[in-house]
Amino acid sequence: MNNKLLEVKNLHTYFFTNKGTVKAVQGVDFTIEAGKTLGIVGESGSGKSVTAFSILNLLDHPGKVVDGEILFNGRDLCGLNNQGMRRIRGNDISMIFQEPMTSLNPVHRIGRQLSEPIMLHQGKSKKEAWEAAVELLREVNIPNPESVVYNFPFQLSGGMRQRVMIAMALACEPKLLIADEPTTALDVTIQAQIFKLMNDLKKVHNTAIMFITHDLGAIAELADDVAVMYTGEIVERAPVDTIFDKNSKYSHPYKEGLLKSIPLLDVEVEYLDQVEGSVPHPLKLPKGCRFSTRCEYATEKCVNEKPELVEVESEHLIRCFYPEAGCRNA
Repeated sequence: MNNKLLEVKNLHTYFFTNKGTVKAVQGVDFTIEAGKTLGIVGESGSGKSVTAFSILNLLDHPGKVVDGEILFNGRDLCGLNNQGMRRIRGNDISMIFQEPMTSLNPVHRIGRQLSEPIMLHQGKSKKEAWEAAVELLREVNIPNPESVVYNFPFQLSGGMRQRVMIAMALACEPKLLIADEPTTALDVTIQAQIFKLMNDLKKVHNTAIMFITHDLGAIAELADDVAVMYTGEIVERAPVDTIFDKNSKYSHPYKEGLLKSIPLLDVEVEYLDQVEGSVPHPLKLPKGCRFSTRCEYATEKCVNEKPELVEVESEHLIRCFYPEAGCRNA
């Protein structure tokens, strides 16, 4: 039985600028099953958000999907017109954006913003949609939801605004929820509450989640499968237990660097490890391996030749000429 809800195949998304073509996403492949969470992790500029916007056709000019397939329940979203995508957005696929204060309309009350997609997609009356909005706020654990629906966004805290965004995304019980760094700028206590809420909602509604973040700690808590992105490409993809397995025989050097940069509470260190250097300019990408300019194991082959994403063991794919730690030249 095919349980694949979303299949992204060989996705290429480019931005055609006056200074050149920015190849923001190149050849990305992944699948998400119903009721499962795919965590996508990487530094800023790795193509995580552009991948999400490509799925929902929310790319700003001059961005464009130039190649690939985005199959949702077997239907290619790339072939849909604007009207067709509007029926999908907010109904079958919803998105939680990074900053709730800029994503919520500041001049409309919370209740109106929550009830609007319910009326649009589910055909409910204004009164029914308003009552549904109250229940949604209650479901995401906002106290006194009967009053909150009459509030404006500026009257709520950052954590409450993010809960409103989650409630809005879940208003029509979507099959897929895309969460683009949903806990940005929130304190750790609120982050933990949001993570628990997302896990609970996934279990109740069997919603698939595409969780985008730069935080590997969040990935460990939420994800079933993980895709590590760098400069528009997936450099490692595997089940979450494999990604965090310290005894794993295979690992991408970039993923290793991200893991080493995580602070450990039970270990005293003078300074945190970091991935040396910075993400290359999108118009000046390296000729060979994209990570070669920052990799301590890079050889002449890495500099001049481009590695492919290959399966090194069951369900574990790595884009590296030396995926086995013991075969690397330090």
